[in-house]
Amino acid sequence: MIRPYTSADQEALLQILRLNTPTYFAPEEEDDFVLYLHERLEDYYVIEQDGQVVGAGGINYFDGHTWARLSWDLIHPAFQGKGIGRELTLFRINKLKEMPGMQWLQVRTSQLVYPFYQKLGFELEKVEQDFWAKGIDLYQMKMNLGA
Repeated sequence: MIRPYTSADQEALLQILRLNTPTYFAPEEEDDFVLYLHERLEDYYVIEQDGQVVGAGGINYFDGHTWARLSWDLIHPAFQGKGIGRELTLFRINKLKEMPGMQWLQVRTSQLVYPFYQKLGFELEKVEQDFWAKGIDLYQMKMNLGA
């Protein structure tokens, strides 16, 4: 089940973030995630399985809703590789495709996860070493959503 995030989900999501640290996230990113949840989230979705929060991911909008960025994708390690991240990503892509004027979608990820997004049709735009933290590079990717 995919549903909108509520503040009651924060602790479960922090636990998922911690379980993915330091493999996918740097420890110092936790404060950024909390700031995002409190001040920067626009559309953020939680995915549940059997009543347990197993992941989440957001959308932020730019330039009058003509482009968007996927934000803070998290999947519990025990549920990775089971299609949950794909389901959540496709849910958001389809939501964006329904929006009038939405032209393209960006995701900023790392060298560890970029192949996942590449399989879904995102194209690599740029790479920046040690962007997120030492050893965690930025892989900026884009998908055309326009007609």
